[in-house]
Amino acid sequence: MSDTSESAVTDADGDPAATPKPRDVDARAFREELRAAVADHDLVLVDFYTTGCTLCQSIEPVLGSVARAAGVPILLVNPRTDPSLVSEHAIRSVPTLALFEAGANGDPVEVDRIADGFVGAERIVAFVEDAR
Repeated sequence: MSDTSESAVTDADGDPAATPKPRDVDARAFREELRAAVADHDLVLVDFYTTGCTLCQSIEPVLGSVARAAGVPILLVNPRTDPSLVSEHAIRSVPTLALFEAGANGDPVEVDRIADGFVGAERIVAFVEDAR
């Protein structure tokens, strides 16, 4: 996946910095990136994907609009590049969309997930809103 799903994500006031674009994160840096993201935001959506996955590729174009509509940062990570992520996050299929928040000690805690294959932007936004 790439960071090309939207060239400039903006909020209602046109501020491109207000809502971050979905960001591809190296699996080796994922834990640190996720911890930093949950420290700054109430929820963080993670898209666990693999390259060559047709369903994963079909979700990528909607993630920019999801970030904007739900006001949530999105991290994209390929767990196959660090197999410990597969077991650590119980990834059984891709794409898996997981929502994280900061736990009591600041560590990321998964609060919910969608692992149903392709889902549209409206369902993903509702998924995020239901977790709030």
